[in-house]
Amino acid sequence: MTGDATEPLIPRYGDRSLADLVPSLATALGAPGFTNPLALGPCQRAAILLVDGLGAQLLQAHRTLAPTLAGLAGEPMTAGFPSTTATSLSSLGTGRPPGQHGLVGYTIPVPGQPRPLNVLRWELAGPGAPVDLRETVVPEQFQPDRTAFERLADTGVRVALVGLPALTQSGLTRASLRGGTHVAAHSLADVVTETARVLRDPGRTLVYAYHPELDLLGHVRGVDSDAWRVHLALVDQAVAMLLERLPAGTRLVVTGDHGMVDLREADKVDLDREPQLLAGVRMVAGEPRARHLVVAPGAVADVLATWRERLDGHAWVLEREAAIAAGWFGPQVLDRVRARIGDLVVAARGTAGVVQPSIDGRLAELIGHHGSLTAAELLIPYATAVR
Repeated sequence: MTGDATEPLIPRYGDRSLADLVPSLATALGAPGFTNPLALGPCQRAAILLVDGLGAQLLQAHRTLAPTLAGLAGEPMTAGFPSTTATSLSSLGTGRPPGQHGLVGYTIPVPGQPRPLNVLRWELAGPGAPVDLRETVVPEQFQPDRTAFERLADTGVRVALVGLPALTQSGLTRASLRGGTHVAAHSLADVVTETARVLRDPGRTLVYAYHPELDLLGHVRGVDSDAWRVHLALVDQAVAMLLERLPAGTRLVVTGDHGMVDLREADKVDLDREPQLLAGVRMVAGEPRARHLVVAPGAVADVLATWRERLDGHAWVLEREAAIAAGWFGPQVLDRVRARIGDLVVAARGTAGVVQPSIDGRLAELIGHHGSLTAAELLIPYATAVR
């Protein structure tokens, strides 16, 4: 893995990325037809605890607050690009990189729609009344390939998803996480006890458990806040309690879907205050640290030059085909996915971000952000133990 302050990190697709985790665990569970890039040994049961917003660098910096996790952590994995929840959970659930599963951002351009699709809510992004797109942009058609969970269940392995009941029928779940039995968990304590309970049932089992609150605190309070640090310590205690409750023969993997960076106000680029950046731009999608720009015909070169000049030293700005060739979205980008990637792709560096309060004031006000190809955002923990 290479990269420094001037070069983006490239996700380790096919080697040590989040998309490789479920296939590796499936192989460990004895399921045929999967690869095992993580070289995991056999087990009877497996559990993934995904802590939203837990980056590898953040864990390393706070290892005294999280001694259990720090003690279990090995070489980090990488998220995919963008390093954001919608894309990462899709990579985990499908076992494929973003260029194949097609959920390539927090909000993404969808042909025929006037505004981007908010993948987490599966509705039109931007101002105005929410427009539910689950019947118009059918999730099972938007991501039509069988998920890793579906393929694993076909082999006789029980797959259970432990998390908030409200997520059960979300568009993202239907698109990328379908194939398992949903188990309601209303809190971090519930995640621990329900995960352990499901794993005590006989037979080969994979549990995917999801905890969102660390990410929420990072966004609202920042990762350099007491609230974030306190909750990290609570997560660490929960992991220790989960380990105590696991039945013999269980492999536990704790990871994240991205890290996070606190933005500096002085480094924010406000599109409402710099209208020259919108000249020739038909749609702005993504989020502050990872933007897709849909550009008017014939305007790509001019927009590229304008954005590169303004964001020099603060972002990598590439044309779509250059970003694809650089491997940002994986070794293969399907034709149906290409139209969901902006004509230009903007990945922020340092503590910069591109905001547009008139379109999404909530995002513009948040402190913590993610999505780009920096080590702080892309590297995620690989903390594992066999009970």
